[in-house]
Amino acid sequence: MPNGKPAGIRCIHLDEHQLCRLFGKSNRPAVCGDFQADTEVCGDNADQAAILLAEWERLTAP
Repeated sequence: MPNGKPAGIRCIHLDEHQLCRLFGKSNRPAVCGDFQADTEVCGDNADQAAILLAEWERLTAP
């Protein structure tokens, strides 16, 4: 996503299993490689992560 990923939009590089198609490749954005999953941000499962990340996006929206 050349201009970044808008809040609330699924990354175009995720496959059907929610795995990054760019993982391990030189063109993977640094922000993705630097992200450290944490239960405060991601919860304990994908459903919790979606809820928590949506809330973080809402709270930090301009």
